[in-house]
Amino acid sequence: MVGDSLLAALLLLVDLLLFVVDSTHPHPSMKPWYVTIPVDLVMTLPIAFRRRSPMIVAYVVLVVSIVHSVLQLGISSLTASAIALYTLVVYVNRKQAAWYLVAQVITGGIQLGLTWQSSNWIITILIVLTFAFSWVLGEFVGARRAYQTELEARLHLLETERDHASRIAVVQERGRIARELHDVVAHAVSVIVVQADGASYAVRSNPDLAERAVQTISATGREALAELRRLLDVLRNEDGDGVPRIPQPDAESLAELVERVRQAGVPVRLEIDGTLSGLPTGVSLGVYRIVQESLTNTLKHAGQGARADVRVVRGENLVEVFVTDDGAGKARALVPAAEPPLPGGNGVIGMRERANVYGGSLEVGPAPGGGWQVHATLPVRLAP
Repeated sequence: MVGDSLLAALLLLVDLLLFVVDSTHPHPSMKPWYVTIPVDLVMTLPIAFRRRSPMIVAYVVLVVSIVHSVLQLGISSLTASAIALYTLVVYVNRKQAAWYLVAQVITGGIQLGLTWQSSNWIITILIVLTFAFSWVLGEFVGARRAYQTELEARLHLLETERDHASRIAVVQERGRIARELHDVVAHAVSVIVVQADGASYAVRSNPDLAERAVQTISATGREALAELRRLLDVLRNEDGDGVPRIPQPDAESLAELVERVRQAGVPVRLEIDGTLSGLPTGVSLGVYRIVQESLTNTLKHAGQGARADVRVVRGENLVEVFVTDDGAGKARALVPAAEPPLPGGNGVIGMRERANVYGGSLEVGPAPGGGWQVHATLPVRLAP
């Protein structure tokens, strides 16, 4: 509004200068000051509000310009009318601007017709050029404003999408870290609890067995701490390269995992059909974690005397993981084949997420006749 006020003041100043110059002539042609100055003020003042109320200002200017031009008080009538037309083109629409232009042509034509002189041709050409320039300038500025508005909208959309993508990435990273922490801590704590219970019973009757249990607790705790340090290193890595200082376990480490579970008191039979080397890093880690979580659940839920079988089959396109336990020989009712897989707790959810993220699948549920079974499939080659 400051700029528009300065524009209105400039138009008023021009008309006042013309009035002062005319008043110095012996025979002035303009009306007295008490007529000229109020009309000039009413003619130029609405320009200061042209952006706030363009339609009202335009038609106020139209009405006052008739009086201003009939009294021949300066150039404000033509200039203000051209500014009003430009404002309608830029801030309203072409239809309203066209109606306003028609109204200006009609009123201007009537005035010229009533006071026609030979010099009116020059005035007519000047008016036509002024309004044409105002319309073209309004079209250009309006197009620039529309382009700027569209650009700002697109930038806002891109920023919104970037924020959403960042939030999704944070959620995914939190889920990945939560799965890693759950798998590491749940397995280690389960092994430690089982071994600690065994050591407490055997510490007097069988010191050698208790000593082996304590050694297993120590080794399991150290391994869990090492993996937790690896995760913390990833979180603290400011360079963002994501390279851990301690190698992550993979499918080729299944034998060590099975041996730890055996030492915890659960006999496990491991069968690997095909080579597990050369698998994608994420798939290899997924196979390890799924077997680890399944055996951890066997430790926690199968009961004393349970046995487990782990079978990993590498085919041409898929890696299949089968983990079953007999539930310590406790029979269960047969599960209908049509029944959907059980959703399970956090561990089962983590296994399912590990399988799904690479385009695989997971089936978990009670085994017919007793025990529990896990069947996971993961692709050998990841889709690009």
